[in-house]
Amino acid sequence: MNGDGWFRDMRYALRQLARAPAFTAVAVLTLSLLLFLAAGFFYRQPVISIVLSIFIGAVIPDLWLRRAIIRRQEAIQFALPDAMDLAVIAVEAGLGLDQALMRVGDEIITAHPALADELRLRNLEVNMGRSRSDALRNLAERTGVEDLKALIAILIQTDKFGTSVGQALRTFSESLRVKRRQRAEEQAAKLAIKMVVPMVLFIFPGVFIVIVGPAFIAIIRDLLPTLSGN
Repeated sequence: MNGDGWFRDMRYALRQLARAPAFTAVAVLTLSLLLFLAAGFFYRQPVISIVLSIFIGAVIPDLWLRRAIIRRQEAIQFALPDAMDLAVIAVEAGLGLDQALMRVGDEIITAHPALADELRLRNLEVNMGRSRSDALRNLAERTGVEDLKALIAILIQTDKFGTSVGQALRTFSESLRVKRRQRAEEQAAKLAIKMVVPMVLFIFPGVFIVIVGPAFIAIIRDLLPTLSGN
């Protein structure tokens, strides 16, 4: 690895290590802010204010973190077919698996930054002396994406038995595209059910007012005076 690549990987590793203290700092600041606000609103009941602040201060950052994990996993899962297509091209062009994954990580960093970050971290582990199999297993464990775990298992078996990496990647890429199309069709099928609540709350009242409103106004204007004898 050249000097620029080593410096870039080290800078990326340091940035990743800084994320955990940043999350802890956000959690502490949230808890402190809630304690301050609770002390102002519930100054006569300090025990309740402390309990509520600790509970909310512990729950909000955890919920945010879980949501961020789910979004990152979805982004990685969505990016896998495109990344595997690039990996197939790189492997069939003559690159080894490590070099192909490194190339893929550099190419998709704009379109799919989450998967690019994970591939760069895997390459960094390999460059630091970790074996390819261990780095791949760490990648699967770190992301928690089932499709990626299946891919890692295939790559480890391919490396172990010496079978064609390009053919394995091509077959897996085709299966990933089929799965992604099936997920899109499933989301499209759920769209009609999800639209029921917005239609009932926002669209139907407006349509009802437009259709029934003129008739209601005509009844008030014409029928009520007749009934009253005027």
